[in-house]
Amino acid sequence: MRKIINPFVHSKQHDYKCFGCSPLNDIGLQLEFWEDDHDVVCKWRPKKRFEGYMNVVHGGIQATLHDEVASWAVYTQCKTAGVTSNLDVRYKHPLMITDDEIAIRAHIETINRRLAIFKTTIEDHNGKLCSIGKVTYFLFPQDMAREKYHYPGVDAFFE
Repeated sequence: MRKIINPFVHSKQHDYKCFGCSPLNDIGLQLEFWEDDHDVVCKWRPKKRFEGYMNVVHGGIQATLHDEVASWAVYTQCKTAGVTSNLDVRYKHPLMITDDEIAIRAHIETINRRLAIFKTTIEDHNGKLCSIGKVTYFLFPQDMAREKYHYPGVDAFFE
């Protein structure tokens, strides 16, 4: 696995406070990502402030995790930027809040010029599948992604 660099952290173009991935957002998830073959993986420790039912990670937070890992797959695997077109999450098992890392993964199922569909998964610290997502992203042409949405190009995500 190789670390994916977050090139937005030092952006001078806008005040970067993404709820999912900005380390500058004190109330956010502060996610970090790795490339594993053609997948994008995130390891994360759920905190109590993201609780829904007692000691269970809130379903909306889990949906955000699915969406966010797919977004980083758009940046690094599709080599552009995009926006969520559809998000479908199936909850299989409660994702408990513990001090242990969970794994979030995105894998491209299909891609064409305009859309990418990802299978996303969240596994608890024991590898038990807690939820499965199907996330569809509308992909921007690269020139639009750079000019309008500050996409820095795929090389900015890796050393």
